[in-house]
Amino acid sequence: MTDKRRNAPLARDAMAYVLAGGRGSRLLELTDKRAKPAVPFGGKSRIIDFALSNALNSGIRRIGVATQYKAHSLIRHMQKGWNFFRPERNESFDILPASQRVSEDQWYAGTADAVYQNLDIIESYGPRYIVLLAGDHIYKMDYEMMLQQHVDSGADVTIGCLEVPRLEASGFGVMAVDKTDRIVDFVEKPKDPPGIPGSPDWALASMGIYVFETKLLADELRRDAADKSSSRDFGKDIIPYLVKGGKAVAHRFTKSCVRTEHEPEAYWRDVGTVDAYWEANVDLTDTLPALDLYDQSWPIWTYSEVTPPAKFVHDMEGRRGYATTSLVSGACIVSGASIRRSLLFTGVRVNSYSSLEEAVVLPQVQVGRNVSLKKVVIDRGVTIPEGLVVGDDPELDAKRFRRTAMGVCLITKPMIDKLAL
Repeated sequence: MTDKRRNAPLARDAMAYVLAGGRGSRLLELTDKRAKPAVPFGGKSRIIDFALSNALNSGIRRIGVATQYKAHSLIRHMQKGWNFFRPERNESFDILPASQRVSEDQWYAGTADAVYQNLDIIESYGPRYIVLLAGDHIYKMDYEMMLQQHVDSGADVTIGCLEVPRLEASGFGVMAVDKTDRIVDFVEKPKDPPGIPGSPDWALASMGIYVFETKLLADELRRDAADKSSSRDFGKDIIPYLVKGGKAVAHRFTKSCVRTEHEPEAYWRDVGTVDAYWEANVDLTDTLPALDLYDQSWPIWTYSEVTPPAKFVHDMEGRRGYATTSLVSGACIVSGASIRRSLLFTGVRVNSYSSLEEAVVLPQVQVGRNVSLKKVVIDRGVTIPEGLVVGDDPELDAKRFRRTAMGVCLITKPMIDKLAL
């Protein structure tokens, strides 16, 4: 490699490989028909758009996405919104469903297997580096900075890590590091997480983001595939093996997190439960939210539907169409209804004399007249019947809908259909 080429951004020689095959069962009925990465977020995006946008904004122009569980809506979204990559510019975007490419009876057996089964496709592009990503988290990150650390440190694998309070780290894979951030041990969901040298009350939790040289990764995946005792998983097999026998280095998210002057924290969210999903969406309605979606220097790319503007109609006492502290997407009609601290996705209609408060309403929902909804998540395409009240009677809500520990009610079409029986 020439000196000129070595000084170029490392992202030019990298491929992002996104693992997007998981169901996300903690999201309950929201993932009955779609994979977690396909769940809508933020008014017009899908969860996977954040990892994909980070890769694109970082300068990576080769991307592969491995899908498995109920992938139709995810694949359709990517075909519509991520079809602008051009081979003549050395760009590529590959959707890689589990397709029994290794044997006729084997789907993706684990995260490592989801990469191993597509090694021939990866190697055909010749990327020098692989940035391995989870497709189900909300954050903004410049992967170029992680790539630079990987090369400078001479690591076999660099692992993206969050700094979390030590006593809250037991739900993560936790890195034990020395003073140089070299990983000396990797513990999956430990009861007593190891602290950070110099900061014993904090721990380094894995983000599920890994950087490898492609050749080393290919060698490790082939070695792992030949090991009959392996579970074919990065967190359980590949990473512990490299921690013991190679050089694994932690990359702290704070070093590469992208944020504006209005974002006070290094924002990262796992919206893997209904409560976490509801909270992250509703938080976007704050005057200065912790996640700035209006940052044009780091846009979140997605499929942008062609829609008319949102419309608010009627202006009389008791029948006034308005929204306060809310996000309202295109093609929404608020007809004589009140919307407070809520997020409405594309094509929602709320009819007269109704009120929504702290509601997350997915696309194409129809809300009838005289409805009152508080702290709800409404799945796509649901029609809320006239006069329905949710949020006033916890016991009644729990009988009819999925009510969480935080008092959030998830409402889906089958739940509404049962009300009519």
